[in-house]
Order: sequence, then C-alpha cells, then structure tokens
Amino acid sequence: MHRFHKTLPVWVRAVLLAGLLGLVGGAGLIAYRFYERPRTLTVAVGSFDGEARREATLIAGHLATSNAPIRLKIENVGSVLDAAKAFASGKADLAVVRADVGDLSQARAVAVMAQGVVMIVAPPGSNITSIAKLRDHTVGVVGGEINHGVVEALKKEYDFTQAHVTFKDISPFEARQAVQTKQVAALIVVTPLTDKYLSLIKGLFREGANASPVLIPIDSAGAIADAKGPYESFDIPKGTLRGAPAVPEDDVTTLRVQYLLVANRHLNQQLVGELAKRVMSARRDLASEQPLVTGIATPTLDADAYIAVHPGAAAYYNGTEESFMDRWSNAIYLTPMALGALASIFAAAWRFLGIRGKAPAQGTLELLFALRERIRDAADEAALRKIEDEIEATLRAQLANSDDEQGGSERLAAIGLAQRLDNLVHHKRVELTSVIASGAKQSS
Repeated sequence: MHRFHKTLPVWVRAVLLAGLLGLVGGAGLIAYRFYERPRTLTVAVGSFDGEARREATLIAGHLATSNAPIRLKIENVGSVLDAAKAFASGKADLAVVRADVGDLSQARAVAVMAQGVVMIVAPPGSNITSIAKLRDHTVGVVGGEINHGVVEALKKEYDFTQAHVTFKDISPFEARQAVQTKQVAALIVVTPLTDKYLSLIKGLFREGANASPVLIPIDSAGAIADAKGPYESFDIPKGTLRGAPAVPEDDVTTLRVQYLLVANRHLNQQLVGELAKRVMSARRDLASEQPLVTGIATPTLDADAYIAVHPGAAAYYNGTEESFMDRWSNAIYLTPMALGALASIFAAAWRFLGIRGKAPAQGTLELLFALRERIRDAADEAALRKIEDEIEATLRAQLANSDDEQGGSERLAAIGLAQRLDNLVHHKRVELTSVIASGAKQSS
C-alpha cells in the first residue's frame, strides 16, 4: 500500500481522502440523527367505554407537540385485562392496567392514571344494607373476570360459602337487565368516582324520586388492605350519589384500587424517568381543559408497594436523577482518547498526501555537516569506517523519506554533501596512512 500510493498524483490522493472524510462525516451525522431521534414506546390500553384510550391519546399528543424525546404508539386491545395480557406477553413496552388484574410480575409503576373504587350497590329501596344481608342472594360481578380479584379478596374476609352467597359474571351491558329481572340482588362495580361513571351506576336502576341505589359498606376493608395486596381502604364521601336527602347519608367504607401506567422493569431508567416527567407535565398543562387527566398522580414510592415504582420514575419523583457529570462521565473520559485517535488518522492522511515539513530534511543536513569535524578529528581507520557507516545510514533515511516532488531538491543537497564528506574521508585516510608510514621509517 505504501508503494502504491507513491505512484498516485497528489490530486488523486486528495480526492480519495476527501471521499473518505465525506463517508466518515456522513456516517457520523447519520449516527447522531439516529441517537437524537425520538424513541417510540408501545402502550397497551383497554376499557369497555374507550376512556383509557382517550386519556393515553391526550398524553401521546402532548408528547408530540412538546417535541419530547419520547413518542407513544397506542394499542387499543379491548379491556384492562387484555392490556395486562399484551404487556405480560411482551407485545407492549407500557400498559395502562389495574393493579389487581392480570400478570404484572414484570410491571413497574410510572404514574397513577386513576383510582377505581369498589362499590357494592343494591337497587333503590332494597333491604340489603350490609354484607351480612347478602345471605342467600346472588351478586352480579360487573366486568366478569376483570373483577375476580375483588371477589376473591372479599371471600377471604367473609364466609360467603356458609352464607350461600352466589357470584355471577355479567357484562356492563347486561347489568341493568339483570337487576330489573331480579337475576341479581346486588352488583359489584369498580369505577372511578367521576360524574360520568356515577351517572352510569345510577342509570342501572329504575328512575324516580327515590331512585338512588343503596351502597353496601365493606366494614372489613381495613383488614383486607392490611394483607399487602393491591387494595386500600377508602371512604366514599357522603352525598357522592347526590340526591335529596344526600346519598349516601354518611361516608361508606369500601376498597380502592389503582389504575397505573406501568413500564417493563428492564426498560432503560433514563427513558422511564423522562416519560414520568413528561406525563406529569401533560397533566399540568392539560388538566384545565381535559378533566380526564386530572386523576394522574405520583405512584406509591414505598419499597413494599404492591407494584413497585420503576427506578427511573422513582429517581424523577425523588429528585435523584443523574446529573450531567454522572450521565456523561464516560463520554468525557473517552473523548480525549477519541481525539487522539483522530489526530493519528489525520497524521496518516497528511502523510498519504505526501505533505512534509522542512524539519526532517534540515535535521539530515545538520547531521551530515556535523560529521565534517569528526572526520578532521578522526585518529584511526576504525573511526573513519564508523563515520562512513553513519553517512550511508543517514543518506538512506533521507532517500527513503524524500518520495515526492517537494523532496527532490533536499535529496540532491544531501547527496552532494555526502559526496564532499566521502572526499574528506578519503583525504583523511591518506593523511593517516602517511603518518603511519613516516612513523615506521623513523622506528627502523
């Protein structure tokens, strides 16, 4: 390769080098654009009324308009159970799930999206006003499998088997008919306490002046919550269902469960921290115009939370995100090494172009000039031979390095000086021979 590039004209070498630098620069630009492009995360959502999808869409739109480094791809999968299944199977990076539904072993909390309140409701005028009075009755489980966790938690606390209480799965669209036809004596519903959902619950029963349903308290909610499961004790405030007089007449103790935005526990911490930051920013910016996002809140940060917070989100909420130096310390350490490598590359390119400074040639001539005094001071043949070897070595080095047009004059100067030195060596050798010969005569 070294011999090959010697035969190329300078302009050809310059074009080749420019092309190489262009390729390197283009590759660097592409790598930078790839690194800086927004990261798209898939989020699985599902709800029977589409509210989960609408809320996720609002957040995704805010991320896009605020030029965030994260984008959300919404996958509407049907129900909150389907969202949990899609997340568990690895089909989504994120999901909006309910803490008691599905396999969430790989899930780590990013933000609370809403609070679901467990409501056991009986028709207006019903004499079923407590858990104990559910004896020998059938209770409709609105949502079926989605609310099986609630039913199991209640069964562990109350002896429904002994009381002959039966649970029947029904869809939200069958609930009204099931109540009207007396297939069920009460309903179990899990819903946020918003005007929309409270109106839907009241709409399950007959209309009239005294049409407000009866809310049945879960008196052992505290004991159920103490089991370190997904539920917490909660009091439905007096007058939640409105009415005159207020319904309920007093606070009603029940259970509450969180709807969470969760991320896979293996997802990059800085990425999830940025996501948590952007979700909270979306809530702040949109809450005044979009009541749907007002339920977004910080997840439980306790180490023993049922669904632990993602480390990246925890760092954001706790204010312990990595500083600039922490995040870029490796880059700062490696940059000088990279710059050194680049300097070596440019030096090789400079050599490839055949551009050389004057210093090496001047050093060669100075070395040859210095040999003149050593030749004059040489005391014997051995010293002269050593000087001749040095002249030859210096001249070979100069000839090897002067491989372009610019080195032509320098090469000729070195050759001319070497010839003069050879003449000096010859005269010195004759002089030494004469001295030796005269000494021999005197001794004889």
